Amino acid sequence: MGTQMLWLLPALPLAGAIILLLAGRASDARGHWLGVAAAFASFGIAVWAFADMLGRSGADRAVSHDFFSWVPVAGLQVNFTLQLDQLSMCFALLITGVGSLIHLYSVGYMAHDEGRRRFFAYLNLFLAAMLVLVLAGNYLVLYLGWEGVGLASYLLIGFWYHKPSAATAAKKAFVVNRVGDMGLAIALFVMFATFGSVDFGRVFGGAPHASQGTLTAIGLLLLLGACGKSAQVPLQSWLGDAMEGPTPVSALIHAATMVTAGVYLIARSHAIFDLAPGARTGVLVVGAVTLLFGAIIGCAKDDIKKALAASTMSQIGYMVLAAGLGPAGYAVAIMHLLTHGFFKAGLFLGAGSVMHAMNDETDMRRYGGLRALMPITFVTFGLGYLAIIGVPPFAGFFSKDRIIEAAFGHGGASGVTLGAAALLGAGITAFYMTRVMILTFFGDKRWAPDTHPHESPASMTGPMILLALGSVFSGGLFFYGSSLQNWLAPVVGQEHSEGAMPSWVVTMLALVVVAIGVAVAYGQYARRPVPEAAPEQVSGLTVAARRDLYGDAFNEAAFMRPGAELTRSLVFLDTRGIDGIVNSTAALIGAVSSRIRRVQTGFVRSYALSMFTGAALVVAALLAVRLL
Repeated sequence: MGTQMLWLLPALPLAGAIILLLAGRASDARGHWLGVAAAFASFGIAVWAFADMLGRSGADRAVSHDFFSWVPVAGLQVNFTLQLDQLSMCFALLITGVGSLIHLYSVGYMAHDEGRRRFFAYLNLFLAAMLVLVLAGNYLVLYLGWEGVGLASYLLIGFWYHKPSAATAAKKAFVVNRVGDMGLAIALFVMFATFGSVDFGRVFGGAPHASQGTLTAIGLLLLLGACGKSAQVPLQSWLGDAMEGPTPVSALIHAATMVTAGVYLIARSHAIFDLAPGARTGVLVVGAVTLLFGAIIGCAKDDIKKALAASTMSQIGYMVLAAGLGPAGYAVAIMHLLTHGFFKAGLFLGAGSVMHAMNDETDMRRYGGLRALMPITFVTFGLGYLAIIGVPPFAGFFSKDRIIEAAFGHGGASGVTLGAAALLGAGITAFYMTRVMILTFFGDKRWAPDTHPHESPASMTGPMILLALGSVFSGGLFFYGSSLQNWLAPVVGQEHSEGAMPSWVVTMLALVVVAIGVAVAYGQYARRPVPEAAPEQVSGLTVAARRDLYGDAFNEAAFMRPGAELTRSLVFLDTRGIDGIVNSTAALIGAVSSRIRRVQTGFVRSYALSMFTGAALVVAALLAVRLL
């Protein structure tokens, strides 16, 4: 693939978005197919680029091209550069491949929505921004895609803006992400001040010569940006509310693409994190805390989409944890990211299929017994379920077990702690996902009398089937012969370390923990009647999980209220202090001038008398001096 053709990857969906937004109502009838075609065309370019990359040796696979000078100022020269290497190739295939299937699924899901053309324009815009992000050749181009993704997600989450809950969720996602984006922006400032550039090559090449404090600061600022986009603690509170958007949005943004941007940022910046142990420790802590945080929340959610959203938070936590392990974990993190893209997107589309059949009902307590009426949805969702809990030989078994093994192999007490957290997370994942399966597809029928469940149309079930196939086979393909590790080694490095325990022991431990999680969920939800409403007499942990472990309360207490008080103090200082000084000075000058201007009467006789009096005084003074 010629380097000059790289621009086609983001340009095709961007062109689709522009045409759909500018064409107006004239494209309402068939415009959505233009959006689908743009996505599939970009996927075709990505496949072509992948085939071309396979035909070259490892050292020659990375290509880049400077398309134009973007920021030509005296001290900062930034080109609009796109690059395609083994890491960005993985993301390009995932974004365009899964994104195209979600576009196709949306044809049936949004068939009766009046804003369908606008919806597909936003989907195309999101694909274009995400591709710019992962194809960027420097941090400034990456930041452009980063902010474009934020804009597109805001538009998609708030797509049904006539609903106050959707409008509020979109604003919340936008504001929380701006906090993380400020971290990324400040990191760019520090890079320029330290290295004189924001190009990947110059930053990474200069990293060994920078001070430890500077590298740690840059790493922690990059981590803050990653926490915002990837919904990691402490910037995780927006993800559950974002489920107010249409379900295909949840599948595209909150399962396969946008929330993985933080993992990409950490992996892309590995040269900085490898030299900053403090920043890497921060990554490990954030990943370990978030994977448990999201898993616990997922256990208490009756809304099927919010349960999957909490699961996404947890699974991204696994990826961040793996990335924090350094060269031994980068490839494993990307492996889980890719397998997660298949099974989580499939799970969200399956949830959308259920909602489509249940009059948009999201409460799993009002489902039950759907496996016979929706066999395709049941099978595809079930395969995604087996993949996410890590049952062999499904995708999650290969990727999640490798993360658990790498965590235990980190060494010392920290390795035991991280491995135990990852193992516990696997057990909790098995519990809440089994709960989702039982409440949705098994047991008695609990839906309303006016509900008539039915299987979704082929435009929806087709993408679900393809994603289910990915849930089954992708893990083995990436794992076989360490293929993905070898593929990514030229970009992120590779490290072979002896684990704290044999691989088969870790596998057996993980399977036992998963089996316990499944058994507990089966005993609690399959062998007992499901109440129509969530019980009120529950443990304190369940109450906390229902309230998202008080994430919003913490943000309000730690950031919002102190921020509001700081703002009020600054306003008082501005109005009574700075403005007070300015206004007082103006008032003083006004008072003095009002009194001085009384001397100016405007009558010529008064001025003549003043002149005569002054002249007389001068003459008298001269005579007095002469006489003396």
